[in-house]
Amino acid sequence: MSAAHVLVVEDDPTVREVVVRYLERDGLDVAAVGDGESALLQAGIRWPDLVVLDLMLPQLDGFEVCRRLRATAPLAVIMLTARGDEDDRVTGLELGADDYVSKPFSPRELAARVKAVLRRAAGAGTVIAVEGGVDRLVAGDLQIDVSAREARRGQEVLTLTAREFDLIVFLASRPRRAFRREELLEQVWGYTYGDTATVTVHVRRIREKIEADPGQPRHLVTVWGVGYRWDP
Repeated sequence: MSAAHVLVVEDDPTVREVVVRYLERDGLDVAAVGDGESALLQAGIRWPDLVVLDLMLPQLDGFEVCRRLRATAPLAVIMLTARGDEDDRVTGLELGADDYVSKPFSPRELAARVKAVLRRAAGAGTVIAVEGGVDRLVAGDLQIDVSAREARRGQEVLTLTAREFDLIVFLASRPRRAFRREELLEQVWGYTYGDTATVTVHVRRIREKIEADPGQPRHLVTVWGVGYRWDP
């Protein structure tokens, strides 16, 4: 089996070199460019399985690069964002990014996340087990069809990313059980370590889509000092 092809888009040559070195150590086939226009050209030469995409790029920023790439064909995207820029993280997730890593970051952590996303994209990653073998989950006016990977609120079909859907299914099939962010990061994302703010951002996005009042959630609730639980 040929190695997965990863495109690294990062304008800082030092960061770019370090990321490429770590990914190649893991046996991945890596191409690297320093700006948005070059990223689109390189993707046209060889379509990547995954893109590691910095948001702050010359010419075209990472958001526009992501829009154009994903308008062409599906692919996995991990965005590199400045620490604390939650709006950037949310925008990236709305564009379909699979995950983000905040700068400054550990190259080892980034490499682990790249491998986890690639496994998941190939269908060999963490399987979100549904407790009790239930194929349909209901909470108020929210209906989740697990096998069809579709969620509805009343008659409205919700637009959820793959990770958002997986997180809902994991929690909704385990109602009234509180999970720490670290547990969710491991069980849903497949990461044994990493930035738990990833979970927080996804929870915020999910609440905006499924809750009548995201500020006072009824289903995806916060357990202070612990993490989150699902109340049906």
